Amino acid sequence: MTSTPPLSEFTTLRVGGSAAAMIDATTETELVEAARQVWADGDDWFVLGGGSNMVVSDDGFDGTVIRTLSRGIEVLPPETRESSIPAFAQAPAARERIQSPNEERVRIRVQAGHPWDELVAETVERGWSGLEALSGIPGATGASPIQNIGAYGQELASSLVAVDFLDSFADAPVRIPACELGLGYRTSVFKQGRAGIVTAVEFELHDAGPKSLGQPIGYAQLAQSLGARLGDRVPIQALRDAVLELRRSKGMVLDADDQDSVSAGSFFTNPIVSERFARTLPDDAPRWPTTLDQPDIVTPLGSDPVVPPHRDPAEYRVKLSAAWLIEHAGVRRGFSLPGSRAAISSKHTLALTNRGGAKAEEVVELARYVRAMVQTEFGVLLHPEPVLVGLSI
Repeated sequence: MTSTPPLSEFTTLRVGGSAAAMIDATTETELVEAARQVWADGDDWFVLGGGSNMVVSDDGFDGTVIRTLSRGIEVLPPETRESSIPAFAQAPAARERIQSPNEERVRIRVQAGHPWDELVAETVERGWSGLEALSGIPGATGASPIQNIGAYGQELASSLVAVDFLDSFADAPVRIPACELGLGYRTSVFKQGRAGIVTAVEFELHDAGPKSLGQPIGYAQLAQSLGARLGDRVPIQALRDAVLELRRSKGMVLDADDQDSVSAGSFFTNPIVSERFARTLPDDAPRWPTTLDQPDIVTPLGSDPVVPPHRDPAEYRVKLSAAWLIEHAGVRRGFSLPGSRAAISSKHTLALTNRGGAKAEEVVELARYVRAMVQTEFGVLLHPEPVLVGLSI
């Protein structure tokens, strides 16, 4: 290992040894050049943005880390008032966006290294709605489409138009429309094997000026905090403020004075299981259907009735609450293994925190324990959300 700084200095969990080499790329051009250099040298590599969704081994990384530090928000010239995302290709969340008659659309292209919450703050200040419920999420913009980030009833897919992507060993980035990214719950083609680097991200937002209303509230807890109902629209700044307050209450906003925020965010994804399996869980276990209902079939008068195709109940998919499963498996907030400096957040059971000087191995030991407890109690295998570098659970 060389004298590069330990990666714990660049990750929100504050764990991880040094890399063999590190390259800082402050522009999109430098990012492409850095990648091409590393590929030509044959080094192992990975890209580091905000370091908020990553757990790096105590042994560090025997390769090159490319730090994405490019910044900038470019407003693109309007091509049309109609959505640039074909209706048939939009994710369900995108099709549900609401636009008032007086609202225009604005398209922006954001550099991959631009801090995500700075982007959200800027869009809210300008009265552009579409990202406001994603306030407070740490990390860089380039990482946002990789796992289709989402929170409080909003997903990136609802505003994403395209990404500029440098495929491994390619000479130049290509533009990939959102409809080709395989976006789903915390997944995309990039998590399914398409290797390379996001260099910029393009969004389409709604512009109604300083008094812009946010998108319809799609999360019950957020609606309650705003004194509103599901589906209501409130001023965009009010919605951002409410989301930030909720995230702070869970230790999910980076804060030097909050030890619970020294984490990688939610450590496990909410498991998606068959409806048949979900019925075996206790009645009070939260669950949300993820399979679209059968479409209505219109039969003209006098015609023979159309029998809808049979769908096996096992095909219906249901999302469970990982936090509920963890708590009801007996793992409480603030729990830690004997002698460990890693602990469950005192505010949110999905976050594994560094209580001061923890090693990466202590974090994954706790993750293994949590996963084993849930699997033993409910037969559900939880999957980690952060990227694990040199580690496994």
